[in-house]
Parts: sequence; C-alpha cells; structure tokens
Amino acid sequence: MVFRTAAVAVLAGVTLAVLARRRWLVVTVRGPSMEPTYVPGDRVLVRRAEPARLRRGQVVVFQPPGVEGAWDRQPLVAGSVTDRHWYIKRIVAAPSDPLPQEAAEAAGAPAGTPVPAGKLVLFGDGERSVDSRRWGYVPSDRVLGVVVRRLAPSSSAPG
Repeated sequence: MVFRTAAVAVLAGVTLAVLARRRWLVVTVRGPSMEPTYVPGDRVLVRRAEPARLRRGQVVVFQPPGVEGAWDRQPLVAGSVTDRHWYIKRIVAAPSDPLPQEAAEAAGAPAGTPVPAGKLVLFGDGERSVDSRRWGYVPSDRVLGVVVRRLAPSSSAPG
C-alpha cells in the first residue's frame, strides 16, 4: 500500500514536471540588445504563447532569422526547443497596429500602414540592437513565448 502511494506520488510529480516544461522555459539572455532592461547573463522565465495572444509591449523570445535576415528556417513546431539560439526583443507593433517609421524601409511598407496578420515588429531596448529596423516584419509563428520575469540577476549587475 505504501509503495503504491509513493509510486502514484512520483508519477504525479513527473507528469506535472513534463506539463510545466511544455508551458514554461528558462532562457539565458546573451548580448546587449535589451539593455538596460535585461543584461547578458540574466535568466528569464518564459511562458509559451500562441501568436494570437501576443500584444504590443510584451518582451518575447523568438527564433532569429537566418542568413541576411531571411526567415529561411522552418517555423517552430511542437517538440524540442533545446539546442537553439533564441533572441529576446520587445513587441512594438502587433497585427493591425501602425508600422513604426523606424521599421518601414526594412518592412517594405509605408510608416503607419497596419502590421499584417501573422507579423510582428520587434525592437530591442538597447541602442545596439539588431531587430525589425533591419529585418522588417517578424513572423509570429517564430515566437517561443513571452518573458514573465527575471529569475536571477546577472553576475555583472550591480548590487
């Protein structure tokens, strides 16, 4: 009887861990593109999100473009997300929001044009960010999830 109870408890714990892993991930920030909000070495908790639920102002983790800014890789699919390099940026325009002037040339559309469905405009908070000002629109199916919070401060952060 005790063995059965322990086995059920272990199985329940493993099941919860697997379900949590499908919904939540921890990502380490690399590079200065989101300074001062996030600095290299910060660890952030990311909640997976459906593209339709993404909104302006959210910080997202996403699959970067390939060579020359082209989106030549397959979009994210259910399954393993390990061994990938992720980017972190802020959504400055979601579908139907006006296209910012800074991204208009790269997007190939006039500033103020509504962002098309399935596309996002992403900027880093830092001055040295490579983002939609270079790539134009980012396909929303490349987004892994939304940053929920910082988990641990960077070792280079003051304090």
